[in-house]
Amino acid sequence: MNARVLVTGASGFLGRAVVAQLLRSGLPVTAALRGPVPAGARESTSALRTVQVGELAPETDWSAALDGVGALVHCAARVHVMRETSSDPMAAFRRVNVDGTLRLARQAAAAGVRRFVFISSIGVNGAETFGTPFTPDDVSAPHSAYAQSKHEAELGLQALARNGQLEVVIIRPPLVFGPGAPGNFERLMRALHRGMPLPFGAVHNRRSLVALRNLVSLIEVCLDHAAGANQVFLVSDGEDISTTDLLNGVAAALGTRPHLIRVPPAVVKAVARLTGKAQLAQQLCGSLQVDISKTRSLLGWTPVVRLEQALDEAAREFLARAGS
Repeated sequence: MNARVLVTGASGFLGRAVVAQLLRSGLPVTAALRGPVPAGARESTSALRTVQVGELAPETDWSAALDGVGALVHCAARVHVMRETSSDPMAAFRRVNVDGTLRLARQAAAAGVRRFVFISSIGVNGAETFGTPFTPDDVSAPHSAYAQSKHEAELGLQALARNGQLEVVIIRPPLVFGPGAPGNFERLMRALHRGMPLPFGAVHNRRSLVALRNLVSLIEVCLDHAAGANQVFLVSDGEDISTTDLLNGVAAALGTRPHLIRVPPAVVKAVARLTGKAQLAQQLCGSLQVDISKTRSLLGWTPVVRLEQALDEAAREFLARAGS
């Protein structure tokens, strides 16, 4: 494929990495940005165009960004909000993640875009697994307003695909980590680097993660693989790990010794409920495994980086920022 690719959310953690990889592969890219183009950006070169589109919303005009585009990677979204200020969070998620996404998709179809790669969430499958990994064909059980909005966006995109307006590829990643990862992964690295005691020394769960490089690799494959059209794919590193082992691995990559206290997971969850952090405790103590056999077999895709190597890369970037 040599058609121009539009990447939404191009200034975000995932979007930046997608743009960089596609440019390395020699593909022309249009980077859609919410705010003004950063000073010094390579705007309007032959390989990279940058377009300010504003918020992802039902009234957004994507015409300038879609000019000459043959494929699209939709990374932009309203994500989990740590301190929710909306009086109606579900409505806020739907406005951006459902209505805004479908507005983009309809304009993309009208502009002649062939393929739409949608970055969804494993939360569409559910919050936790109990011995049997999630598959793409499971009945959806979104567990949060964010996951519900992603599910509804998937349904709308699939309707467009059935009508022949677009080829849609849906990717549902679990926790994405890598250099510069925001959110809980960054907070755990900071806590380990500071030597803080953590009550996760007795957690024997199994969780699937996906390194940033592995997710970007799959996205690139999904842009033009014939077998990917109108399919749902799950993605991971293919190496499930417990929270205890993950923290030990991150600490080793940081060159520090972890202080993990052996607190029973039931106690951790009970305390978390009292302190308003039940969801975080569930993520750290519960299991969430994904089956990527369809992704491997249908696309011929395999992870490009092992978990240990990806942790090392994330740790090196963190330490460089921390001045260590």
